[in-house]
Amino acid sequence: MVISQKYGRTYHYPFSPGTTSDNRFNHHYQEDLRRIPVLVHTEKLDGENNCLSRYGVFARSHAAPTQSPWTRHLRDRWEMIRRDLGTLEVFGENLYAIHSIEYRRLEHHFFVFAIRERDRWLSWEETRFYAHLLDFPVVPELQMAYPPFDAERVESQVEEWASQASRFDSCDGRTGQPCTMEGVVSRNATEYPVAAFKQNVFKYVRAGHVQTDAHWTRNWKRAPLSWERSGPVLQQTTVR
Repeated sequence: MVISQKYGRTYHYPFSPGTTSDNRFNHHYQEDLRRIPVLVHTEKLDGENNCLSRYGVFARSHAAPTQSPWTRHLRDRWEMIRRDLGTLEVFGENLYAIHSIEYRRLEHHFFVFAIRERDRWLSWEETRFYAHLLDFPVVPELQMAYPPFDAERVESQVEEWASQASRFDSCDGRTGQPCTMEGVVSRNATEYPVAAFKQNVFKYVRAGHVQTDAHWTRNWKRAPLSWERSGPVLQQTTVR
């Protein structure tokens, strides 16, 4: 019996450069934008997509509750809140393990980006509300936008954001050199049906964003939080 449905495939904007062979583009996103009353743009963080529901903590596949060492902290939190979740499924980026990007100004390891309740995705306002109740931060919000949505302006704005450093001070996980954020996710800020996911969520990912290999899980490293780093407080890095 399937106890948890995985997060839907997020289609790329047609101008997103960071795609792989199994990625999909939404070439009709301009038509979809015309039906969206409010659009919220958020930073796409480089972590693992994890879901917390009353059934456990799940990784991307949702085949069964995960037991990975980098989700131990989430499983501990889940034990404390599982009776409060009810029918909510809380999705977030787990940054406990360093992937292609290392963040130098992290105050937390898990950032909520969406919450599903049965056959609907909650609005961004509801998502922030429940995340706050459960004591989780949400992913960095870049802008709340209102129609009319001009395709050229959306493209220009998304590309501008994606050329900047992360709100959490991003650097290349291998070289330690400053780098840009992984990308941008745009979603309908109001609630929408699970079946209409493709028409309500779009992403832009930088080129060459995946730097990890097949041996990543054997050699993974924990991402230190800001207060755990030694030396003076790091200054926000500007990427040009």
